[in-house]
Amino acid sequence: MKCIKPLLAAAIVMTGMTSCGNDAEALLYKDASAPIEKRVEDLLSRMTLEEKVGQMNQFVGIEHIRANEAHLTEEDLKTNTAQAYYPGFPADTIEKWTKQGIIGSFLHVLTIEEANYLQELALQSRLQIPIMFGIDAIHGNCNCPENTAYPTSIGLASSFNPDMAYKIARETALEMRAMNMHWTFNPNVEVARDARWGRCGETFGEDPYLVARMGEQSVKGYQGDMNSDDVLACIKHFVGGSQPVNGTNGAPTDLSERTIREVFFPPFQAGVDAGALSLMTAHNELNGIPCHSNEWLMTDVLRGEWGFEGFVVSDWMDIEHIHDLHATAENLKEAFYQSIMAGMDLHMHGVHWNELVCELVREGRIPESRIDESVRRILGIKFRLGLFEQPFADPATTMDVRLCPEHRQTALEAARQGIVLLKNDGILPLDARKYKKVLVTGINADDHNILGDWTAKQKPENCVTILEGLKMVAPQTDFVFVDQGWDPQSMSQAKVNEAVAKAKTCDLNIIVAGEHMFRDNWSRRTCGEDTDRSSLDLVGLQQELIERIYATGKPVMVVLVTGRPLGVEWVAEHVPALLNAWEPGMYGGQAVAEILYGKVNPSAKLPITMPRTAGQIQMIYNHKPSQYFHPYVVTPSTPLYPFGYGLSYTEYEYSDLVLSSDKMVSDGSLKVSVKVTNSGSVAGCEIVQMYLRDCYSQVTRPVKELKDFARVDLEPGESKVVEFTVTPDKLMFLDKNLKPIVEPGEFVVMVGASSADEDLLKASFVVE
Repeated sequence: MKCIKPLLAAAIVMTGMTSCGNDAEALLYKDASAPIEKRVEDLLSRMTLEEKVGQMNQFVGIEHIRANEAHLTEEDLKTNTAQAYYPGFPADTIEKWTKQGIIGSFLHVLTIEEANYLQELALQSRLQIPIMFGIDAIHGNCNCPENTAYPTSIGLASSFNPDMAYKIARETALEMRAMNMHWTFNPNVEVARDARWGRCGETFGEDPYLVARMGEQSVKGYQGDMNSDDVLACIKHFVGGSQPVNGTNGAPTDLSERTIREVFFPPFQAGVDAGALSLMTAHNELNGIPCHSNEWLMTDVLRGEWGFEGFVVSDWMDIEHIHDLHATAENLKEAFYQSIMAGMDLHMHGVHWNELVCELVREGRIPESRIDESVRRILGIKFRLGLFEQPFADPATTMDVRLCPEHRQTALEAARQGIVLLKNDGILPLDARKYKKVLVTGINADDHNILGDWTAKQKPENCVTILEGLKMVAPQTDFVFVDQGWDPQSMSQAKVNEAVAKAKTCDLNIIVAGEHMFRDNWSRRTCGEDTDRSSLDLVGLQQELIERIYATGKPVMVVLVTGRPLGVEWVAEHVPALLNAWEPGMYGGQAVAEILYGKVNPSAKLPITMPRTAGQIQMIYNHKPSQYFHPYVVTPSTPLYPFGYGLSYTEYEYSDLVLSSDKMVSDGSLKVSVKVTNSGSVAGCEIVQMYLRDCYSQVTRPVKELKDFARVDLEPGESKVVEFTVTPDKLMFLDKNLKPIVEPGEFVVMVGASSADEDLLKASFVVE
């Protein structure tokens, strides 16, 4: 494949100025100085039906096709949602269609060389419309090799730092454009309310307000001003797939309209308000209607109520699933019809779309004007991203951006801010003088799995494992490593026995447990996309490993590497120290070690409740008052660790909760202030959280809802007054008729260190 450099790219574009007609000046769509709306209309007027429908279709990359047709069967394709090829349509055919201008987008193109090559083919077409390359850049563009791997979204959310979300998205956009990639299928703004669901790690947690804040900043970071340095954001998955009936990805979702509007819609609406210009619908059916053919979602709400101006894209083969899974369309053609007429703009992915959609138009079932609507949206994005003027990336300069020192530093700082200290009975921070010989073991102790889901294999120098981080931070310590392998489902009893034996000879034992998310081992994963569980227990021999090492009587601590909350109740009750690192990214090992040895004071808080067992699901902090009217018998009704919880190496005291008034008019505002003091001996950052409760209302309301938060840096002995503003939107809910209302009456303000009642100061005011 050719690596097209900018000068050659310019030559190709200039050549195209005269290839579509005799009068170059008439090609208004090639004029970069013309208004985008006029360029779109000019280009649209020149397109055949086949070219229009092709812009609405996406294909996997040709290298992806070649790799998978060698080992996947047609039967495999029916359930595989990560890999594909097109039986009967080899890569050569896809190349030919690209040159014919009937493919508008590709995904799973993982190198700059392939992206430039496919773009070169597209610019040989009649109208020379450039390809838009989409990629699952979920936490950095690290689904491609040699890109910065930041912590996954659940760890980012643990920082309660929207500014960090913006910064990571901004840097990701730059790395993507350096690879000629233009569209990230992120942020995932689903509200995760079932820990069994394997995609919790892709989300910002269980709270609509936190998810909305992190999501909107991600959108702004990706899209910037929508020019040649920016990428298209995609808010997904619309909607409800994060609370499936059985915890499995793509299973039916059955929710009241009230819950949909109050819990699941707000982050999507915030993303639209932030300017998101693409949205992906969800795998699942919602109340009996597949999301991919749901006119209420795509047209009535998204465009009608929220004024969304971008385009809607399907998820992987989900339009096909309207026919072959949900069975609400009797054939593929009918599925395409239902989806387009409901509001779908772009199809991911497949070979039959062009033929069947063109048939539907020629038969008069789909008006060509409806096709034009979608194509206008897609072309408008391509113009705004500057693809007509800058269709290639330069291989000679790509690594000046990717993995640059600034981006590496951001990845390290984000990991430091996202690791949650759950328990510390005085063992932390570790004293290297006291613990001279330390056992390190567990499936995630020395494994690149810390990079998380949606990560390609990276070079060893681009990932610091936890064992490597420990050696880096405490070089004088004798670390004894017992490798338990990467696969929790095939742990060796002999290796467990070896670790227990060596634990007896060590001063301290560190066990790095959790899940396996790495995509290269797709069939052996225990967490991630399409990897859902009926249990939250540690998989394999991990629990035995922890219990037996604990039984040696030597000091022991556990680090969790996971994309979902785990039910580690025994660990929490017995082991002196517990750290939840989530999926901390390329410098996760260094960040974990820095926290363990006190080089960094942990500050993160849980963005999602940790239940004790799967039997507690649904375990959320913002539940309704009657949820535990009758508590569980035998086992507790309380979570293992509540939303917003996280420890520090210092102590924070909250005092002087003051309201600016005890009354507020329904269209006014009210100030809430609280004094926070670092009463310990270590500088730290406290995440101050404000919750509200409507005491009495015409419909039931949650016992508390997060409505604001702030990160506050405090030196030892320092106090700061933190101020929040209560505005009508923070008090609003949907009345009996699902209309927004601010109802008169008493509200309680709660401010503190977590959502747990014992961590909150309380005051009340009346809305008049």
